[in-house]
Amino acid sequence: MTEPTDRAAVKPAVPADWLYVESLDLEAQGVAHKPDGKVVFIEGALPFEYVSANVNRTKNTWERGTLTTVHRESSQRVVPHCPHFGLHTGACGGCKMQHLHVAAQVAVKQRAMEDNLWHLGKVRPETIYRPIEGPAWGYRYRARLSVRFVRKKGTVLVGFHERKSRYVADMQACPILPPHVSALLMPLRALIASLEAAETCPQIELACGDSVTALVLRHLEPLSDADLARLRLFAGQHAGVQWWLQSKGPETVCLLDEGCEVLSYALPEFGITMPFKPTDFTQVNPHINRVLVSRALRLLDARPDERVIDWFCGLGNFTLPLATQAREVLGIEGSETLVARSRENYLKNKISATLNRPLAATEFVARNLFEITPDMLIQDGTADKWLVDPPREGAFALARALAALHQQKLGLSEEPATPGLQNWRPPKRIVYVSCNPATLARDAGLLVHQAGYRCSGAGVVNMFPHTAHVESMAVFDLVG
Repeated sequence: MTEPTDRAAVKPAVPADWLYVESLDLEAQGVAHKPDGKVVFIEGALPFEYVSANVNRTKNTWERGTLTTVHRESSQRVVPHCPHFGLHTGACGGCKMQHLHVAAQVAVKQRAMEDNLWHLGKVRPETIYRPIEGPAWGYRYRARLSVRFVRKKGTVLVGFHERKSRYVADMQACPILPPHVSALLMPLRALIASLEAAETCPQIELACGDSVTALVLRHLEPLSDADLARLRLFAGQHAGVQWWLQSKGPETVCLLDEGCEVLSYALPEFGITMPFKPTDFTQVNPHINRVLVSRALRLLDARPDERVIDWFCGLGNFTLPLATQAREVLGIEGSETLVARSRENYLKNKISATLNRPLAATEFVARNLFEITPDMLIQDGTADKWLVDPPREGAFALARALAALHQQKLGLSEEPATPGLQNWRPPKRIVYVSCNPATLARDAGLLVHQAGYRCSGAGVVNMFPHTAHVESMAVFDLVG
């Protein structure tokens, strides 16, 4: 007698031209298969939906298309909060997942991290950490807004690019920007339209601190005194706004008027205040950043008798909080400019540190972190723990150098032992903060399979709600 069939596992009979969406890829496209097995990527479709799509690109093994009809809707589909989001002509390309419930977005990102770790690195974390989440709207404190004077319409557009286009979207508001910045979009359009240099100002870079909103105006020709006066008037009419000017590369960025309030953000749990310039790298989402730093340091568990190295330290976002816990900290960064800024921030915070929480001895070094060698690791000395926070390219050279030293200690390397290896010890624990699950997986594979570590845990960080960006954090402990 045949066993009863699990009805939930059987797809209902549907028209042959409908596509069943099985999953979501890292570009937030629905993934389906045609009856012949050919993969179809469908923009706008969600997992477990039956849809029709307009195919606009075809290859031998896959096709790409755009959703036209949802025949059976996912329970996680929601009405987008922003009128500029969608698949319509002129839609903004800044977000990709507003049609998916934010909790489901996090689940998709968690699966992406786990899948990458396993398929690319053959690593399974022993523990999956609870996702780090925060406000789904008004979170984007950094943004690069394009500016375009449309002569035919006699208007100025300020915002993100249209979906799959070089044109600037006609945005009146943006709910992922802080409300006070979203409210500036239309006034900014009017301001730029009033400038004599309206046609030669292609970009406004936004950087919000805790109490200051910095706007960096890129201008391709010198601004007239009248235009500078218009900028000053605008700043005076909008509380907390300060103008910075950029005539050429990032090195030319300067305040329009000196003496303004310093742009900064605070990490109150650690008593740290971080001054920064609007073109410096800082996390887009300050709400998540506070939780991220807190969890990273809790997982690292630096002790008062331990030395810690913070790789890719930037402005000192992790370094200075670490200096409230460890005996000694070394921050290493590729940019000389950021190293100089880190030193300044350390000195300012050291002066203001309370007697109850003095900052430990901390040094900052500039070095090309994509060319790290085993010899360099030994020259940096033994550290009890590492914090690694690389850009999207990951920390491959660092992981490879660490793996090479481990292989040398085991006598498995064909290379001669690096001088000083006998007196050097690898870190007991590494906390790795990643903005790219693929490079995290690659580096995790090296650490686990060649450098003598186990992946104690990993979890996602929803730094960019409604986008397909996957940020995560993983912990590696030395075996034995």
